[in-house]
Amino acid sequence: METEAWVGKQGGLAAALVVLLVLVFAQWMAPSLAEAQNAGAPQPTTEPPPGYAGSEACIECHKDPAATFAKTVHHKLFLKHPRTDKERLGCEACHGPGLAHGEAEGKTLDGLKTFGKKSPLSVAEQNAICLECHQKTARLYWQGGPHESRDLACTDCHKIMEAVSERRQLAKATVIETCSQCHIQRRAQLMRSSHMPLREGKMDCVSCHNPHGTATEKQLKANSVNEVCYTCHAEKRGPFLWEHPPVTESCSNCHDPHGSNHEKLLKVAKPRLCQQCHVESRHPTRPHDPFTRFVFNRSCTNCHSQIHGSNHPSAAGRFQR
Repeated sequence: METEAWVGKQGGLAAALVVLLVLVFAQWMAPSLAEAQNAGAPQPTTEPPPGYAGSEACIECHKDPAATFAKTVHHKLFLKHPRTDKERLGCEACHGPGLAHGEAEGKTLDGLKTFGKKSPLSVAEQNAICLECHQKTARLYWQGGPHESRDLACTDCHKIMEAVSERRQLAKATVIETCSQCHIQRRAQLMRSSHMPLREGKMDCVSCHNPHGTATEKQLKANSVNEVCYTCHAEKRGPFLWEHPPVTESCSNCHDPHGSNHEKLLKVAKPRLCQQCHVESRHPTRPHDPFTRFVFNRSCTNCHSQIHGSNHPSAAGRFQR
């Protein structure tokens, strides 16, 4: 029996060795087979279409912009490793045919598309050029969104010809600096004592918002304010046996996510925050001694510690456990 087992084991090893040799041979032969299959296939032409000068002609005159453009992601796509016929057009994929411009030695811009505030093209026409490629996923709701309806151009937030940021081709070094060009008040709120960790670089504006448009209010990336907050604060999701109505409605009823001078991003200091709703119930709004349990330290949450919701059967809606 031991001899038969040994023979069976050796046979299995031999079979495995044969399979391994076949796989190695197939991998070695794969490039040759691919070359043979592609031998008769039509190869993409490098000649520019009629009316186009080619990227080499553009670079010959525009050497300084070409030098900064060489450090960008688009340079790799359009000039180094193009994947589609449009990308193979290089510079003229975005700027349009430039043969007439080159033959006139730069004295005419006929047929060329320029970008920026001095461009003869409208903002919508400029954006349409970018959306020829960037029209899916995050840009699905761009049309009709707050930024599109306010004539915000893609080039207001993104630099195409130079690498200013490490990612996303932003006009400024970071997302916060880019958004702060318009949202100055939000940038000021980040300087408050209680703030989200944006200044520390642990998150940024696009952690909660999609600047290219969404189907939700405030361009939130989730269906509601609470759903956005739950992506980090999962312990506040519940479900709870005893739910606090303002909490389940919106976290922003009590918190200001962009920054506050009160603890925990609260909009108003306790106990005034709680007394906006709890006016004459249980503990009335009469003045208290500043050292009593109703005002001192954590105020209302000295006793009602589970203010976001409680699962204790004896809590009876008071959020004390």
